[in-house]
Amino acid sequence: MDLETLQRKLVRDRRGGYCFEHNSLFAAVLEEIGFGLTRLAARVRHGSHVTPRTHMVLRVEAEGTVWLADVGFGAVSILEPLPFEPGPAVDQHGWRFRLVQAEDGARVLQASRSEGWLDHYAFTLEPQHPVDYEVANHYTSTHPDSRFTRTLTVQRSWSDRALILRGRTLTEVTPSGETETQIDPGDLLEVLATRFDLVFPEGTPLTV
Repeated sequence: MDLETLQRKLVRDRRGGYCFEHNSLFAAVLEEIGFGLTRLAARVRHGSHVTPRTHMVLRVEAEGTVWLADVGFGAVSILEPLPFEPGPAVDQHGWRFRLVQAEDGARVLQASRSEGWLDHYAFTLEPQHPVDYEVANHYTSTHPDSRFTRTLTVQRSWSDRALILRGRTLTEVTPSGETETQIDPGDLLEVLATRFDLVFPEGTPLTV
């Protein structure tokens, strides 16, 4: 989680990463430029059960306005900063997002999909420290119940679409809908190279 390692992995080696890595490096850049910033933790919402705080988000101050910034969420999510206060839906290149206030006081990021408004994650305003992310990162990257240790997961986003690979299922999502394709295990390395721009040595073992 140190910045030198993150910059080498994400920028120089183009290896990709997830929220703790992307948002940690992004936060360091914003602070270096001079933005006011608070690191927060979110609970990803999966149905009705309570999940641990294993997602990192940023509260950013810019010229008197406060924004939610997040460059590391693993589903179709905000492409630009979102006003930090709960309010009306915001259109971002055809995608629609909003922040709402939950009954327990948390703020919930929602995305508009064909089936209605879906929750992405909920967060509170308690500032987080590096050690908080170290613990969450350790669980996410090593625990046998973590989805990241059980399923091959890759995503790449553009303004008009997103590609999501989970296991052998490749999903292309646009504001109007999504399509799924099943990938043969022998073609996974080629798909990672041609669709996600991730090149691995021939014979790299992939758990799907």
